[in-house]
Amino acid sequence: MATPAGSSASLPWWWVVIIGRRPKRTLVRIAVLVSVCFVLFKFVLAPIRIVGPSMLPTCRDGQVHVLNRLAYRSHEPRRGDIVGIKYTGEHVLLLKRIIGLPGETVGFHDGRLLINGQTVEEPYVRYPCDWEMAPKAVRPGYFFVVGDNRSMPLEFHTRGQFEREKILGKLVL
Repeated sequence: MATPAGSSASLPWWWVVIIGRRPKRTLVRIAVLVSVCFVLFKFVLAPIRIVGPSMLPTCRDGQVHVLNRLAYRSHEPRRGDIVGIKYTGEHVLLLKRIIGLPGETVGFHDGRLLINGQTVEEPYVRYPCDWEMAPKAVRPGYFFVVGDNRSMPLEFHTRGQFEREKILGKLVL
């Protein structure tokens, strides 16, 4: 194989660092790496940047996390899953926790989550909460979501029922 100087022993150091001793092999590796990354980030993983305090302390403002788009191919979302939700278009995502499943009633009394009238323990909620919300029925095919930072007033949270089709994937911690 021809090299710029005629032999691999006389390659300049910068050539070896940037391209390597075998340019064809390096190009094949780069092509394979680019192809794998494209498929991985187009169809399997989706990066999401956290904006705002609604998921504290689980996720902090400014952090970047990854969603697994294939997580719900074999089963439906479950209570407690942190999911990415297509809010407006493909590029604006909400990161929220599923607390209510289709067909259940969801409410809050004295900051405690009530599912079908029964109190549900939420070990991920770390800040005091005083939310009050009358029980609401979750429609079939919808999931009720809310952030983990329950010290924020209920009015400041983007929360509620979202269609299953809007759930993009599950957070990979």
